[in-house]
Amino acid sequence: MYCIKSIAVSHMLNRTVLPVIFFLILSLNTYSQQSVQNNPRLTTEGEMGMDTSSTVLSLTECLKYALKNQPALNQSMIDEAIAHANNAIALSGWLPQVTGAASYDHYFQLPTTFANLNGSLSGFQSGVTNVAIPSVTASQALFTTDLLLAVKASKLNILESKQITASVKIDVVSGVTKAFYDLLLSVQQIGVYKEDTARLKKNQSDAYSRYKSGIVDKVDYKQATISLNNSLSQLKTATEAIQAKYASLKQLMGYPAEKRFTVKFDTVQMMQEIYIDTNARLQFEKRIEYQELETAKRIQRETTLYYQLGFLPSLSAFYNYNYEFESNSYSDLYAKAYPYSLFGLQLNIPIFTGFRRNENVHKAKLQERRTDWDEINLKLEIYTQYKQAIASYKSNLYYLETQRENVAMAREVYDIVKLQYREGVKAYLDVIVAESDLRTSEINYLNALFSLLESKIDLEQAMGDIPTDI
Repeated sequence: MYCIKSIAVSHMLNRTVLPVIFFLILSLNTYSQQSVQNNPRLTTEGEMGMDTSSTVLSLTECLKYALKNQPALNQSMIDEAIAHANNAIALSGWLPQVTGAASYDHYFQLPTTFANLNGSLSGFQSGVTNVAIPSVTASQALFTTDLLLAVKASKLNILESKQITASVKIDVVSGVTKAFYDLLLSVQQIGVYKEDTARLKKNQSDAYSRYKSGIVDKVDYKQATISLNNSLSQLKTATEAIQAKYASLKQLMGYPAEKRFTVKFDTVQMMQEIYIDTNARLQFEKRIEYQELETAKRIQRETTLYYQLGFLPSLSAFYNYNYEFESNSYSDLYAKAYPYSLFGLQLNIPIFTGFRRNENVHKAKLQERRTDWDEINLKLEIYTQYKQAIASYKSNLYYLETQRENVAMAREVYDIVKLQYREGVKAYLDVIVAESDLRTSEINYLNALFSLLESKIDLEQAMGDIPTDI
């Protein structure tokens, strides 16, 4: 009898160990397909009053949709267009400024003018009762520090707005990717729980048959039922959580709440994407936050220079044309015109401004010093983020490898214990323990896999390598 059992166990080992690696590779895809096909909660958002049509999206398709429809990103793009408009407004001061005006004056009493006539000062009324003067004035700024600053800062303002948009894109890609992986984790967990409940239903049926046959008492059947109920509860919990995770992904994508979609993924590609070069050197200048700070420093330097040049005069040219009408009678006011025009230059020299320029220069230099400390602080933050991300990635990678081994061993142990139970060698409690270990190891493996994928995203973001051209 012992020989027969040994042969059976050996045969079971040969039968299970070899295909287990292949099973692990296919398990992710199998779980997802089972979840979508067998679990109506994954594909019935329409039951909540939503659109009954369905779309299947991959991670790349989710990212492309988000980069076109995410509200925060679209707001940032509008802000970028506003920055262009602000620059055009600021630079418009270099163009000629033309204004028109008109005035009408009616004198109830004419002004008195004094003149020296025949050696004596005499006063007499001068002018006419009605005066109407339409005029056109054109001016052209030749030099002013305000417009000089506008020219130098225009390109920097555009660059700053583009960098803000790039930063939002990075956040969108990172957030959508993590939400996608979080949703996939729940889908895969449902697959594990479904496989678990299928095993437990079979075990419950076997235990019930053995109980009815009088081989064992009802304890085995009751224990099998308890395990099955617990597994069904876990399956229900994971299934209900799917809707919330779909809602979270929709929010990050800017996807309409009333529409629904399901996710798809390439298991082989996903397994290939878990690796990253951990020996790559950290380069601060690749981080968008560092680039934004460098742009802010350049803008601040231009502001300091603007205040330092505040002593320079401003020069402008102007031309004024007046078409004057004069008459004592309103009916004849526009009968004859007396036009005149003039051209001139205007020079404004700031002589004393109450030390305002000096204080502005002092303030601007202090702001430059502050941005220097911002750079030091940012570098420390980036370095800390990088070290935390790479530590998390390495530990998750190691944990994934150990959990992969645990799944193989747990399945092997479960198959052996289950066979031994059928042969009467092991108690049913050993089957429960082995089955629980198998389920736990499979869940741990999935958690390790998706934790590794998320930590890879964190590491790429810390190194400034998040791709946004999708």
